[in-house]
Amino acid sequence: MAGLTFRPATVADAAAAVPLIHSSGPAAFEYVFAVPGVGGAHAFLHRAFTDGAGEFGWRNHVVGELDGEVVAVGAGYGGDTKWPFTRAAARQILGHYGWHRAAGVIARGLKTESVIPPPAGEIYYLGHLGVHPSLRGNGFGSALVHHLLASRPGAAAGRAAVRVILDVATTNPDAQRLYQRLGFMVIGERHSRLANARGRVPDHRRMQWQAPA
Repeated sequence: MAGLTFRPATVADAAAAVPLIHSSGPAAFEYVFAVPGVGGAHAFLHRAFTDGAGEFGWRNHVVGELDGEVVAVGAGYGGDTKWPFTRAAARQILGHYGWHRAAGVIARGLKTESVIPPPAGEIYYLGHLGVHPSLRGNGFGSALVHHLLASRPGAAAGRAAVRVILDVATTNPDAQRLYQRLGFMVIGERHSRLANARGRVPDHRRMQWQAPA
């Protein structure tokens, strides 16, 4: 995509990147992280992003820039991140919500993993894929996924040893069509009954990338 460049995220990208991360799964984020008296999911995601550690930290993300503005964000990470990410999330949740509210947030997060499981083993997982709403449908999402695929373990040596996985909500057919065009195929579907007054976790389909022959 002409003019679009990618780089590792920095803490200074929070204002632009956090809304894009949130847009990758707004209902699920609100279900887990929105707490009356504390605020919506944006506030927690901003804290976690600026903290830097864990799944939502800036160190786990790349951003796409167009004319000096951050217009895309995404993350690619492996199964070896599970426990470091879990520890970082627990610390961030306790710091943001306090002891008396943190237990509920953690419990909802663990329930959500039954629908959107974290990567395990030899998996390279693509997550938090977001493009500015005004630029969707112009190839920016494709460029983001291609960049993350090129960053996967073994890619530089021409190897495809790890499975590349992502999850897509059944309520987002446009995203599923995009991933299918990029070589991903549906390998499973998980149904969800998770909902509260602030959000509902939709059913999700797991997709696996088929490396070109």
